[in-house]
Amino acid sequence: MTSRLSPWLTLVVMLLALPALAADAQRTGTWGAYAKEQQLQLSLHPKDRPDSHHGFSAALADFQGLSTQDGSSTPFKLVREAGTFDFEGRFNDGQGTGTWRFSPDAGYVKKLAELGIPKPDADEQLLLASVNVGPQRVQALAAAGTKVTTVEELVQVGIFRVTPEYVRTMAAEGYPKLTLEQLVSCRIHNVTPERIQGFAALGFKGLPLDSLLSMSIHGVTPDFIREMRGLGFPELSADDLVAMRIHGVTPAFVKEMRSLGYTNASAEDFVSLRIHGVDSVFVRSMSKQRK
Repeated sequence: MTSRLSPWLTLVVMLLALPALAADAQRTGTWGAYAKEQQLQLSLHPKDRPDSHHGFSAALADFQGLSTQDGSSTPFKLVREAGTFDFEGRFNDGQGTGTWRFSPDAGYVKKLAELGIPKPDADEQLLLASVNVGPQRVQALAAAGTKVTTVEELVQVGIFRVTPEYVRTMAAEGYPKLTLEQLVSCRIHNVTPERIQGFAALGFKGLPLDSLLSMSIHGVTPDFIREMRGLGFPELSADDLVAMRIHGVTPAFVKEMRSLGYTNASAEDFVSLRIHGVDSVFVRSMSKQRK
């Protein structure tokens, strides 16, 4: 899932590496946390593996009894569909430390089973609580036309924030009936309704999903398109723009090469220069050799 998605990927790796426990077992350990932008950023260290950790964040308003005031030692909790996190400890200078306990919800597994999703193990249930997904999200996604059938898919839904609202907005922008895999890919690569609308305003309306994903993966943004048009490339296709981004043809590169005499070079010429390692350093070195 991009840098902003890395903490969640770390969470998955760490949790799936832990030994499986009984489904009704409590997990315990120590925690560290700090508040930022109305979110509590948590790092949990399981008791059975104190050198490992995983992190997640939740809105301050989601916690019960939480106070991050200096000296606060009031126990607080985070209640999720999959179970409840209970925290004890103290906050000082904006940071908190203490101990935590996760108690799985016994009815959670039953509700998932009723929806056709296999039973998660203890570590998976803790992970599902961390990313805050469960039967409610499964049912809401089904109503929006997206079916979740496995624990792994449910984890992806939580980590990459695949919501019914996102499914509906993508459909409204011309991408209905996307598979869960496609929706996850769109989320990973930041394909938002706003970006789709930005492309459409510049003439790139109704792009195939593969093209839309490729543009997003390689950093073709509406701003990049506008910059290139401002440099005299008004008719670039989606493939042209992707090729420029892949090979490092930036507005700065175009301007610099033009200042060195490449005033009539086409977009394809600039891509070719990049492919063959011709840049301003190379051009200047060749000029010195001729003197």
